[in-house]
Order: sequence, then C-alpha cells, then structure tokens
Amino acid sequence: MKGTWLRLREWTGQFWFLPAVMTALALLLAWAGIELEERYGIPDGLTWVYSGGESGARSLLSAVASSAIGVAGTVFSITIAALSYAAGSMGPRLLDNFTRDRGNQAVLGTFIATFAFTLFSLRSVQGGEDAPFVPHYNVTVAMGLALACVAALVYFLAHVTSGINMTAVVNLLRDDLRWALERATTEQRAEAAPPAPPEAFWAGGEVLRSPDSGYLQLLDTDALIAAAQRDGVALRVFVRPGDYVFPNTPVAVGVPRLPDRVLPALTLGPRRVAGQDLEFTVRQLAEVAARALSPGTNDPVTAIDVIDRFGDALCRLQGRTWPPGVEFRDHQLRLVYPVTTYAGLLDSMFHMIRQYGSGSPAVTLRLLDVLRTVAENETDPLRRRELHRHAELTAEDARRDTKNSGDLREIEERARATLQASRGDGEAQEGVS
Repeated sequence: MKGTWLRLREWTGQFWFLPAVMTALALLLAWAGIELEERYGIPDGLTWVYSGGESGARSLLSAVASSAIGVAGTVFSITIAALSYAAGSMGPRLLDNFTRDRGNQAVLGTFIATFAFTLFSLRSVQGGEDAPFVPHYNVTVAMGLALACVAALVYFLAHVTSGINMTAVVNLLRDDLRWALERATTEQRAEAAPPAPPEAFWAGGEVLRSPDSGYLQLLDTDALIAAAQRDGVALRVFVRPGDYVFPNTPVAVGVPRLPDRVLPALTLGPRRVAGQDLEFTVRQLAEVAARALSPGTNDPVTAIDVIDRFGDALCRLQGRTWPPGVEFRDHQLRLVYPVTTYAGLLDSMFHMIRQYGSGSPAVTLRLLDVLRTVAENETDPLRRRELHRHAELTAEDARRDTKNSGDLREIEERARATLQASRGDGEAQEGVS
C-alpha cells in the first residue's frame, strides 16, 4: 500500500500533471458556460458580462488564445535554457526542483488552460442571420483569464529568479534534510536496542532474489513485520532505501522460510527519492558543495553555506536516534533490516567536501569549526568519536594541501580545539602535533 502511494505521489508530482488538470477544468468550464447561455440566455442587469457582437468576440478570443500560448512557449523556453546553465554549478537538483515546483506548474497550467478555454469558446461563435451565437459568459471569463496570465507571468519571473539563487537552493535542500531527519529519527529511548542474531542464525534460510533492478525507494517495514508474524518466521532484509538492487541478487532471507508478499513491500524505481533514503538528501547538498569547489566554479562561499546547513542538521540530531533495525513481536524475532548510522551520515556529509576542499583553507577552517560546535553539544560518546575521526581526516588532508604557513598554523590551532571538544569517550586520544 505504501509503495502504491509513493508511485502515486511521484506520478502526481510530474511537471505535466497540474497543467493537465487545470486544462481539463478549463474545458469543462467553457462547455458549462456555453450550455448555460444556450439554455437560459443572459439575464437583464448583468452589466459586467461582455455585450459585444460576433466579430468582436472572435477578435478578442483569438488575441487571448494566441498571446497565451505564445508567451508561455517563449518564456518557458528561455527559462529552461537559463536553468540548464545554472544547473551546471548547482547540480541536476535545480532542474528537478523547477519541474516539481507547484508554483511553476500552476503558471504553466494558467497559460495552457487559458489557451484551451478560449479555443473551445471560439469554436462556438457563430455569425449570420439564421442562428447567431456569441458566448458572452465565456468571452467575459476569457478577459479575466487574460489578466490572470499577466499576473502569473509577473509571479513566474520573480519566482524563477529567486529560485536559481544559490542560497535559495541550499535552503531548500536544508528543509528537505530537516524533514527527512524528523521522519527517520525518534526521541532517544532509555532501553537498549535488542541485539541482532548472529550470522549463523540465517544459514539455511530461504533466500529471496530480486527479479528486477532499480533503486530501493521504499521499505515497508510494517508490512514485512505483519507478514513475518502471520507466518511465524524471522525475516532479514539485506538492502535499505537508496541502495541499487541488481537483478538476481539476494534481497532477503527467511528462517525457516520466506513469508508471503515480501516483494510488494520493496518498492523499486529508476531514481532515488527523498523520504526513507536519508543519505539521498545529504548527498544532494554535498554535491552542491563539491561543484562549488571545482576549479571551474571556485565558489568556497557556497561550500561554507552547505557546511553550516550540515552543522544545523547534526545539532538537531542530539537526543534523537534511528530505529534499531531489529524488530520483535511477542518476544519473537520478526525482522532485521539495515538502517542509517551516524557514522554513515557523517561520511555522506563531509567526505566529498573534505576531499575537494582540502586545498581551500577557508573551507577547512569552517569545517573544523562546525565539527567542534557539534561535538560540544553532543553527549553521545560514540557520536563524538565519529566527529573526532572526521576532524582528524580534515586536519590530515589540510596538512598535505595547504601551502601557506600562516594558514596551516591557524588550521592546526582549530584542529586542536576540535579534537579536544570531541574527546568524549573517556579514551586518551592523540592530539595534533
């Protein structure tokens, strides 16, 4: 069921969906206006309704239709060209954001719906003396739609110019990351997570191989637990959301056998999506920073902005944890599945930035500052150990690639402070020499 909702959400988020719905409603409105006027005519006193003749109605409807479709085609063509150029430095997420933005879809829908409405109304205009007919209601609505198109054009230009701003893209991805973290984590629980069974437990179990390939977009753990509980078996899943599943590779094993309907709980697709795939959102932000640090772009300020957003996300994780990945029902093991770890999250956040930004002292200094701030506010010793590991990696790369002695001296000082703040596991850690 969750997989169906995911596919439906992906389908309704396509660029054409909202304009198609608006166009269908416009055609229905045009038909209703013509039927209403043919049956009941124009009541007296409606001075706001168009009162011109057949030639005026034809000219007005033709002008609105040609202008709406002409402006829409020109503006969107120019916009796509500008977005394609900007996406070279921000990554393909910018184009995906443009096509899935409801505001952009509504603007395109307004233009196309206006064109469809006026074209449908134009065909009903009849001259001559035998049976003349002018759709006065529809001509009036067409004038209103023309004004709506002007307003939509002004909104679109302001919306797109603000949308291709680098800070706006980074903030949008930050909001996606916040939402994903809130969904993926819960408040810290006092009880310890149940231990996973040893590898020998799964030996001899029935193995399920994937008949298809694609990214795992959704893992319906509730359905898997219910299936395993219903059949009285234990189930282990080898893949997690975001992994690419190859055909004929093992994806699950059941002991002593596989429960029914395991495959429907694993939703595969051609692309990674946000939601359960937490590292997908992280990697999108990291990609923006990596592109900004490339020699062709050389924009360390954007990379620093991304590092700040990662620090924001990590501070919000304090006191929160992921599901244990081991589920029991009635004291019986039912499901084991891989989950995101704090170490994996840090690797996704900082590995690429550290590797591409090791030659930029400004980026290295900010990265060390953020690691120190997070470590000072983190109480979990295991998490602080991971922060310590990334601080050591950052300092090591900076020593190799920083040529200026003054910059290197400042990096060493920041590294000492960061390593000192991250020593929270009670072990003697070696400082920076």
